[in-house]
Amino acid sequence: MTTAELEIKEWGNSLGLIIPRDITREEGLQGGDKVRIEVHKVRRLDGFGLFKGAPPFERDEEDHGEF
Repeated sequence: MTTAELEIKEWGNSLGLIIPRDITREEGLQGGDKVRIEVHKVRRLDGFGLFKGAPPFERDEEDHGEF
């Protein structure tokens, strides 16, 4: 069994995946073969908007001295 993260492509009114050549060779896959897949949506780990709704940053004006 091989695990890979693939991007879904749009083909007309359908969606499809392209299996990379190295995986097809490793698994001995050919056109017409049937495969079983598990689908788990990958959540983006993008920090943009992470703190949406958080209170605005307020600068601490106290003198903290040297660190």
